[in-house]
Amino acid sequence: MKALITGITGQDGGYLAERLLADGYAVHGLVHEGDPQVTALLERCPHVAIQVGDLQDSPSLAAAIAASDPDEIYNLAGISSVAFSWEQPVLTADITALGAARLLDEARLLQSRRDRSVRFVQASSAEIFGAASGVQDEATPLAPTSPYGAAKAYAHQLCGLYRSVGVFASSLVLFNHESPRRPPTFVTRKITQTVARIAQGLEEQLVLGNLDARRDWGWAPDYVDAMVRAARAPQADDFVIATGEAHSVRDFALAAFARVGITDGLDRITVDPALVRPGDPPVLVGNAGKARNVLGWTPTVPFEELVGRMVDADLPA
Repeated sequence: MKALITGITGQDGGYLAERLLADGYAVHGLVHEGDPQVTALLERCPHVAIQVGDLQDSPSLAAAIAASDPDEIYNLAGISSVAFSWEQPVLTADITALGAARLLDEARLLQSRRDRSVRFVQASSAEIFGAASGVQDEATPLAPTSPYGAAKAYAHQLCGLYRSVGVFASSLVLFNHESPRRPPTFVTRKITQTVARIAQGLEEQLVLGNLDARRDWGWAPDYVDAMVRAARAPQADDFVIATGEAHSVRDFALAAFARVGITDGLDRITVDPALVRPGDPPVLVGNAGKARNVLGWTPTVPFEELVGRMVDADLPA
């Protein structure tokens, strides 16, 4: 079996490459020219075949598809920051929304050229639900509150359209999922890195924005397992991937402080209003009952242990 992974140098892409290589796949990764993370990827996964391409450029995608001839395509690439999507909304739409459209159509064309299906998995996001109230599942109306969420919503709905013309396209609505491989631009990694430095006496304060935003946080390798299960399922569909538990940014920070034995964590947090994002949904929490029943998927790492693993990785060995 052969797989093509876009976004392979990111958190999820690396875990997915490791998983598929362990399963005996030939793994190809789409990267943009000059991606500085390629070296680190190849150190972990030397057997990955690199394909240079760009989600904004259809000919480069066609060339990558031709070179890899994949049985499975995992589209994990795109603008990954809600804040950045407000700074660059047009770029976000071109890469995250139209990039998925270009790739889906390449999958359709590849399938038409041969006598077997191409299995396509789209990494969607809970941000497509945005302002929705209550627990979100596959029937929750889409109500994005950011350019990132809107772009992901377009790609999510496009998977359903391509299913209607015979493409095996599953969209996984991934709620927040973390690991020590998260870049420090994400608030979760910023928290664990800073707390580790405070524990070593290198910093004094953790500066954050909205402490009350509540998110459904899971362990990234679990969410990669859901992607693989979706690709291998009998039928393509949409699946919410979540733990079903919501915790605030404040909870995350206090769990990190607790891991290093700091009991006055609240006194070490400074709120900077400039870090509060516009249109930030107050609560995102998902119901993964469909994934549990259809894919046999369940999360394996509880919230406090997830935070603890990230803190541990940011402490000196």
